[in-house]
Amino acid sequence: MSTARYDESSIRVLKGLEPVRQRPGMYTRTDNPLHIIQEVIDNAADEALAGFGRRIAVTLHADGSLSVEDDGRGIPVGEHPEEHAPVVELVFTRLHAGGKFNKADGGAYAFSGGLHGVGVSVTNALSTRLEVTVWRDGGEYRIVFADGNVVEPLTQVGTVGKRRSGTRVRAWPDARYFDHAQVPLGDLEHALRSKAVLLPGTRVTLMTEKTGQQREWHYEDGLKGYLTEALGGTPALVPLFAGQQYAADDDEQYALGEGAQWVVAWTDEGAVVRESYVNLIATTAGGTHESGLREGLFNAVKSFAELHNLLPKGIRLLPEDVFARASFILSAKVLDPQFQGQIKERLNSRDAVRLVGGFLRNALELWLHANVEYGKRLAELAIGQAQARSRAARKVEKRKGSGVAVLPGKLTDCESSDASRTEVFLVEGDSAGGSAKMGRDKEFQAILPLRGKILNAWEVERDRLFANNEIHDISVAIGVDPHAAGQDVDLSGLRYGRICILSDADVDGAHIQVLLLTLFLRHFPRLIEEGHVYIARPPLFRVDVPAAGKRPARKLYCLDQVELDAVQEKLRGEGLREGAWRISRFKGLGEMNAEQLWDTTLNPDTRRLAQVRHGDEGLKASERMFDMLMARGESNQRRTWLEEKGNLAEVDV
Repeated sequence: MSTARYDESSIRVLKGLEPVRQRPGMYTRTDNPLHIIQEVIDNAADEALAGFGRRIAVTLHADGSLSVEDDGRGIPVGEHPEEHAPVVELVFTRLHAGGKFNKADGGAYAFSGGLHGVGVSVTNALSTRLEVTVWRDGGEYRIVFADGNVVEPLTQVGTVGKRRSGTRVRAWPDARYFDHAQVPLGDLEHALRSKAVLLPGTRVTLMTEKTGQQREWHYEDGLKGYLTEALGGTPALVPLFAGQQYAADDDEQYALGEGAQWVVAWTDEGAVVRESYVNLIATTAGGTHESGLREGLFNAVKSFAELHNLLPKGIRLLPEDVFARASFILSAKVLDPQFQGQIKERLNSRDAVRLVGGFLRNALELWLHANVEYGKRLAELAIGQAQARSRAARKVEKRKGSGVAVLPGKLTDCESSDASRTEVFLVEGDSAGGSAKMGRDKEFQAILPLRGKILNAWEVERDRLFANNEIHDISVAIGVDPHAAGQDVDLSGLRYGRICILSDADVDGAHIQVLLLTLFLRHFPRLIEEGHVYIARPPLFRVDVPAAGKRPARKLYCLDQVELDAVQEKLRGEGLREGAWRISRFKGLGEMNAEQLWDTTLNPDTRRLAQVRHGDEGLKASERMFDMLMARGESNQRRTWLEEKGNLAEVDV
């Protein structure tokens, strides 16, 4: 029996930058130091975005360090009125300190990528040394950090002309925290080039000391020139569709300046190029702004095709028909964007779908009606994609037509049989299943309610699985037989491309998730390997915000307490008085009506859906972990694991 102690002394309170060094993966990518350098580059770009800088210079030094210099306003060096320390010191040593929280009129950064206040403080935490030089108000100032702590306090080291301003940050990334110590040059160049593209007129340079080579990017033609270059001569079906629109002061839905700039090209061959940004931050995993672009393009082309009677009988256009051959560069400006995770790979702000989609649809409809010939070409392209999709679906249906088991009676199936589009939700409870049935898109979403918790199938023999009704129904509904890891299994009968686990956002819901993941890992491992299994993430809180000024009443949904705190901080920044908003906590999915469930959990444009994947160590590591968690004979190992890891749990009591 383990003698490990778990008492009051076991609880550690992490202070300052300790949380970053303890669990760096929560704050940044740990494969290489690129992201922590990007945090510094993003700050320089935010100065240019705010109209205070025209130059960003990055240097790869021979000793492995990197420096980023801009000609912005310079980080303030005076003493903070409440913290009684130099502001430049706070920015690099406090996780939640920065100039990007103040979003009111006149705030330092009305639109910025930084949102969480942990940006350059993470750079400092994960560097062995960091030097900051600031030129501001006629003075040159310097402060030096080592392992996140101040080793040379802020001092004025010289004077400069009144017009000289800016900041230089030089960092030595700590190799202990990264899989590879070197910043990948290609990725860094791409990041810098994109900044130049998105900030027309801004000159961005990269100097490599070892080779003496210097690269420079400067795009006067902005997004259009960049996409033309990226397509590499591939001919477009119609001229590039470029435009931009931002909310005016009298807009009743959006804040002044919110909107987007875009350029779209349709090609019938070659690879498509798709890049999106929010406030200059690259959103490599897309998000709601890309969903808005897709919806805007689709609605405009569909409207044009219907107006000109171009649709053949029996053909129904879908968004992917218009979008399949579209390349685009999209740059959105969103006040207080909500990102998925600290590394901001995906935008989650629900308003961005309507914001980008509405602006872009209006612009494209005007363009198509002014250029009817181009409109007909795009409509023909989309109709051709729809016809090819319809033919492929018919072939699949014919192949599956014989020998299909009788589907479970409680399964509410979808209309489409195209597994590349369809998805089934395994829903906890009948009441939630009822809301899901009413709220779903019946064209491609199926619902399978589960009654209670399914069997722990980790040690159940495969030939005895179907004795359990729930497991039998899941297997028959998805169209795949149970199998072992490494076994050659036929997935041609798979009826749904996405199998989504949908349970309450509480402890019981988490338990059901684990039981279903146990079933898929042990008896349907190929579904996980091929990326077909997902976990839907319903919100835990709803915030009802009253109308204020030009902004109508809103409903904001929060995944957890962290997001709730961020939303409340945002509302305070908007000038709402404390208590003006009302917070509701969902006890379960059954409390949501159909509209709420669609908006938060089922709608592909606004939901949170996490794909289930093995970790870096692969299938064997996953199996070892589940063996420890789910096997009957591993109680001692589970206890030891809980004693070691118990202090890391976020318990919702």
